[in-house]
Amino acid sequence: MKNVFLLMGLAALTLTTACKKDDNNTPAAMQLAGTMSASTEVPAVKVASTGTGSVTGTFDQSTMVLNYTITYSNLTANPSAGHFHFGDAKHSGGVFVVFPALPAATSGTVSGSATLTAMQADSFKLGHVYSNLHTANNPGGEVRANVTLK
Repeated sequence: MKNVFLLMGLAALTLTTACKKDDNNTPAAMQLAGTMSASTEVPAVKVASTGTGSVTGTFDQSTMVLNYTITYSNLTANPSAGHFHFGDAKHSGGVFVVFPALPAATSGTVSGSATLTAMQADSFKLGHVYSNLHTANNPGGEVRANVTLK
């Protein structure tokens, strides 16, 4: 009889453990990173640029909130727009986060946050997101970073 109670207890413990969400394998906050340059724009820039920049930030999987900072320098003109887009390193895609008002300068920093959908978060995790800044000289994009989450 003791063995029956022991087996029932072990079965209950196993079931409880198996059904419990394993939060240790998936960190709540992931780091966002990317390096911006004109050479990674797709299609290629029309006006040569020595512009550079970086994308940093965090993505909190529990709240689905993305916090980001874009730092850039040496653009050929002030940025006219900036976004996160769907797309891998070789392809361009649709916009899903628009950066707020960008500084009217060829070098600067912009920060913001956005609540992502599950599809947008998955695209970040798969490396199918890029960020870029557009200028009057390069309206299709002057500097681009393929963004990763770790």
